[in-house]
Amino acid sequence: MTRLLRSLLLTLLCPAFFGAVAQAAEPLSVEIVGAGASQIPIAIAPLSSEPLLPEGLSDVVAADLNRSGLFRLIDASAISPRPADIAQLNVAEWRNRGTDAMLIGRVNPLPGGKWEIQVRLVDLAKGSQLLGLSYSIEGRQVRTTAHKIADAVFEKLTGVPGVFSTRIAYVTRQAKRFELLVADADGFNPKPVFTSAEPIISPRWSPDGGRLAYVSFERKKPVVVVQTLNNGQRQVVADFRGSNSAPAWSPDGSRLAVTLTRDGSSQIYLMPATGGVPERLMKTSPANDTEAMFSADGKFIFFTSDRGGGPQVYRIATNGGTAERLTFEGDYNVSPRPTPDGRGFVFIQRYAGKFRVMVQDLVNRQVLPLTEGPADESPSLAPNGQLVLFGRLLGGRGELSAVSIDGRTRQRLSLSAGDAREPAWGPLGQ
Repeated sequence: MTRLLRSLLLTLLCPAFFGAVAQAAEPLSVEIVGAGASQIPIAIAPLSSEPLLPEGLSDVVAADLNRSGLFRLIDASAISPRPADIAQLNVAEWRNRGTDAMLIGRVNPLPGGKWEIQVRLVDLAKGSQLLGLSYSIEGRQVRTTAHKIADAVFEKLTGVPGVFSTRIAYVTRQAKRFELLVADADGFNPKPVFTSAEPIISPRWSPDGGRLAYVSFERKKPVVVVQTLNNGQRQVVADFRGSNSAPAWSPDGSRLAVTLTRDGSSQIYLMPATGGVPERLMKTSPANDTEAMFSADGKFIFFTSDRGGGPQVYRIATNGGTAERLTFEGDYNVSPRPTPDGRGFVFIQRYAGKFRVMVQDLVNRQVLPLTEGPADESPSLAPNGQLVLFGRLLGGRGELSAVSIDGRTRQRLSLSAGDAREPAWGPLGQ
């Protein structure tokens, strides 16, 4: 195993990385700090007859929008009567309170224990409807429906798809028990995917959200596994001589980029996602290369390499060619993650002994810090490119955090008494 790959794996597997971990499938709690530069003032009114539902819906919508940092919530919890349409809403009053938009609606009971959810997004400046949505749901679908509504409101008011209906994957550990879990983007509904007495690292979502690739040490060495989520079927797709690590999906889901040491040095290979013969990406690279990640259009592969003497971020055309160095500030830059719009990438930089999340613009080469460290790692971009999910060590405990792509809004997603690490944000449309 090469020095670069060994260093990265040891960072992930050291005891301080996991610490004492909570019970499996504990929901993540969310703490929000900061706000976006220009927030949209919005009121989320309780729905008419909402108490009929087994859990609150409007509160979930409000919490979703609040987490984004792009909205300023105007309290409408005491509104009476609860408006179900514009005719029942005092538009002038809410406009005078500095509210730009308001979500109103009703809950109607249906036969068979179901409910109809009707919501309207109102433009208070014009007194007109911006958006109308209707859902027929069962009781267990309240939170899911709330996330869908929040996504629709977010996109209507910002022009960017919402990610509240997406899922995240992460790893926890309790004593010698490692567990890979999948949860809603807000940390609710965690579900175990795989449990092992050996470490699990580097989970990566397939583009369709149906599979996870990850690294398991179940064979007493790192191997790459692909697991189908709806049936739990697992396939070891890379178990070659030496280390098998750092899986990354191609945008069409047909291939994986993996890091292998079967020929001695750490090298990036491309192989079918179902397993098969790996093909080395850089045939004559004298360096140690790892942490490959495809660009959203599939034209480039970003990766970490020590070819310049220390770990730096590079990219190369997927069909080969000459690698281009991208990072020049500092002597330690790793874990590149290209943004969905192709304009930049986030990565981890060591600066003054602290590991922090950075973002670099590929057009003007500007580099900006998104976090201050001191121990941040494993960045994962939201599929709309607006947030970066990452792991960090605070007070001897690991937790997940998220930061907006401009660095203004931060979230902490933590377990009450343990660690969550190795985050991966799933795709849209799950």
